[in-house]
Amino acid sequence: MPQPSLPPQPPAAQPSAPRPLRPRSPASAWSPTHPLAAAPTHATTATARPLVPETMFGHWFLRTRVWEQHVLRVAIDDLQNLVGAPLPASPVILDAGCGQGISLALLEAAFAPAMLIGIDLHRPSLALARSVAQRLRTPVQLLESDCARVALPDASVDLVFCHQTLHHIVEQEATLAEFHRVLKPGGRLLLAESTDAYICSWVIRLLFRHPMHVQRSAAGYLQMVRAAGFAFDDANVSYPYLWWSRAGDFGLLERWGIKQPPPPGQRRETLVNVAAFKPPAS
Repeated sequence: MPQPSLPPQPPAAQPSAPRPLRPRSPASAWSPTHPLAAAPTHATTATARPLVPETMFGHWFLRTRVWEQHVLRVAIDDLQNLVGAPLPASPVILDAGCGQGISLALLEAAFAPAMLIGIDLHRPSLALARSVAQRLRTPVQLLESDCARVALPDASVDLVFCHQTLHHIVEQEATLAEFHRVLKPGGRLLLAESTDAYICSWVIRLLFRHPMHVQRSAAGYLQMVRAAGFAFDDANVSYPYLWWSRAGDFGLLERWGIKQPPPPGQRRETLVNVAAFKPPAS
């Protein structure tokens, strides 16, 4: 019995030739107008954030006279005294964690810089900082940037000012490494920090938000600064015991004469300031 003929089969599809890869465009050199200079350089997720978002109270407090006069101005005055050696004339200053820009005018008055560069990850704060910058004589560049990934070239600034910022940051070692990288040899790091004795107090935990697992003692911060390659001695360090840093009673018992403040060495330090420098050989 004859077999039925099968219908002709279509020819097998031939594999298509591989698509050519698109050549990558060469990376352009960094400049103040580079699109990456004004964009966040670190994607954040719910499980890995470069910093913990601040409370509404915290953002409000940064606009108060208490913050400007009793916290920020006092720290800048103290850090100036701790430097010890003359700073270069007309320095380029990086304000790491510039926030709403209150520090910009104080830094201009204190150091007469040739340029101020402010970085912060909080976009609404940067918008307020821009309005401050417009009133200054000094050119100001503001970048939306993570302190652990600073969009600046190596050895491009003379002074890094980091005031009450590091305790907000999760990647503290990476941040100090970036400060070391962008500083010129011999450049200065002016660091003012609150210690775990203050940050872990119930009042501060109620009103503010911080990454609690990275909080350090005064000695812990100084050790981390040394480990990042910075140099300093005892004359470059201070331990202010300011009323606002004693969150238990804010120093009221001492102000009323009920008790005397414990001397250094017999208390848990609440603040530490250090004026460190990047050794010329670094």
